[in-house]
Amino acid sequence: MVCLLLFAVTADAQFYFRGEVKDATGAGLALVQIRVHSSNSFYISGSTGAFGIPSALAKDTVSFFLHGYEAKTVLLTNSEFNSIVLKPSVAVSNPKRKLLSATKNKNEEDKRRNAVSGETYSSQVENSFNNTGHYPSIGFAMNVDKASYSNIRRFINMNSRVPVDAVRIEEMLNYFPQSYKEPAPGKDFFVQSQLTDCPWNPMNRLLFLQLQARKISYDSLPPSNFVFLIDVSGSMDLPNRLPLLKTAFHRLVENLRSIDTLSIMLYGGTVGIALQPTGGNEKEKIMSVIDSLAAGGDTPGESAIRQAYRLAQSQFIKGGNNRVILATDGDFNVGESSEEALMQLITQKQQTGIYLTCLGVGMGNYKDSKLEALAKKGNGNFAYLDNVMEAEKVLVKELMQTLYVVVDDAHLNMMFNEAQVKRYRLIGFDNRKDVLADSSSILEGGEIGTGHTVTAVFEIELNENYTTDQLVAEADLSFVPVRSAERVEEKHSIMYNYRSLYKVDSSYRFAAAVAMFGLMLKQSPYIEKPNWDALVNLLNSCVDPADYWQNEMLQLVKKAKELYKPVKERKRWFRKRDKKKEEIILF
Repeated sequence: MVCLLLFAVTADAQFYFRGEVKDATGAGLALVQIRVHSSNSFYISGSTGAFGIPSALAKDTVSFFLHGYEAKTVLLTNSEFNSIVLKPSVAVSNPKRKLLSATKNKNEEDKRRNAVSGETYSSQVENSFNNTGHYPSIGFAMNVDKASYSNIRRFINMNSRVPVDAVRIEEMLNYFPQSYKEPAPGKDFFVQSQLTDCPWNPMNRLLFLQLQARKISYDSLPPSNFVFLIDVSGSMDLPNRLPLLKTAFHRLVENLRSIDTLSIMLYGGTVGIALQPTGGNEKEKIMSVIDSLAAGGDTPGESAIRQAYRLAQSQFIKGGNNRVILATDGDFNVGESSEEALMQLITQKQQTGIYLTCLGVGMGNYKDSKLEALAKKGNGNFAYLDNVMEAEKVLVKELMQTLYVVVDDAHLNMMFNEAQVKRYRLIGFDNRKDVLADSSSILEGGEIGTGHTVTAVFEIELNENYTTDQLVAEADLSFVPVRSAERVEEKHSIMYNYRSLYKVDSSYRFAAAVAMFGLMLKQSPYIEKPNWDALVNLLNSCVDPADYWQNEMLQLVKKAKELYKPVKERKRWFRKRDKKKEEIILF
């Protein structure tokens, strides 16, 4: 019987189709689904787009499918090398930025925002209050980026006010480490909520929703295929740019495992491979290449991104962690450099299953808006490195959260109970002005790393006749675990569990202070009279003396308090400070 089966298989597959699948630029497309019509069999293209498939016919009808590209059906011949070109779908050839949050059927008012010298930031429109009777639900992407806080720190430490569009409150809340809480068996998230007082508006309440992804041990994580794409152009020749990145990558390399693969590609004048794919156990070899990096030349960012994805694709690990790590100030000046063109490129590459992490550095010509857009389109994350400690935090202490995704395309929808809540406002998750102006925009999902915490804060106004034993809201969580392709839906009830601000757990009090700090930096109209002394007092009541990051924020707020004083008071403070410096020098 076995012999008969083998004979049958051989008889059915007398011919062989060879070829490759490419995009319009000639780049090979991996993981393309290939259907042979005569047998209804399915195959997948290789890492370079090549394929070889058996058929019982010398000529056969075959279809090619890849998300983000138009399907194509052709007649293949076994006597020829078949070259198949897939066109990007409309969604890829004209990629749209997506919403971070959305209130169904509500049009937001357009508001002012600005640009800052040579740096660029996405213009935002702050979320407004929603009347629960008219708009009971709001959805938002579970964003885990943290870049905004370290960038804010850079401005304040330079005694400069922070550009309002550089302030993204959800990223400020994400920044601070949280104690880990294990999800229930069979669940991907631990979910908790808390209702407390609003420190800037005593008439309202703050509702916190905190979600923490399941943590996977480092040894249990799949092998990684990393491509470091490092900007070594002339603009990177400053201490807080390329030298900082070299230190940062040293830290990351120290944590590589023997099962991990690392490649290094550079761009500055030209694009080239500095390190061919190398095992994580060859640390000395990798370190020596990093040490040899030097800056010079122009910035061909577009070409570099294309080649980095090709390199990552050539080493693609099925079921592994495949990622390009782009490190730059974002100042591309050769080839395509507009955000729209780069978004189109990244949207095409997103289909390969390769994630993109962006590490931003520098000042003056730093392009925050560009790196933010690239990371979101690349299904990745985004961090800003302003010093060595931040590099260690992102690439060592939070390595798994930063580089190992456990959940894709995560959304959360809150449905508020009209009997309890009169009005509500989501703090942070503010949308770009141009995205709101496009009526066809859809909600963006988020990618979450192992053990990562996402905190959302709502300012709510309770109804006069609310009760203390009713449902405040329902949270509908939707995501795709990386370990499977099926979307998961989880529902969580948010009950009335009010505790006063100074009796609630100190972690919530600290989160309230972070939100208040962000609103004051944004000069939000929802804080009528910013009170810096009240913010300092709130922080003094909750900062953990043993927590470096919380203590650092307290000092940052004290500096900001002086920077944001009325002009006359600020002048007096600066004169006093300069006089004190003068006295120290004389001494």
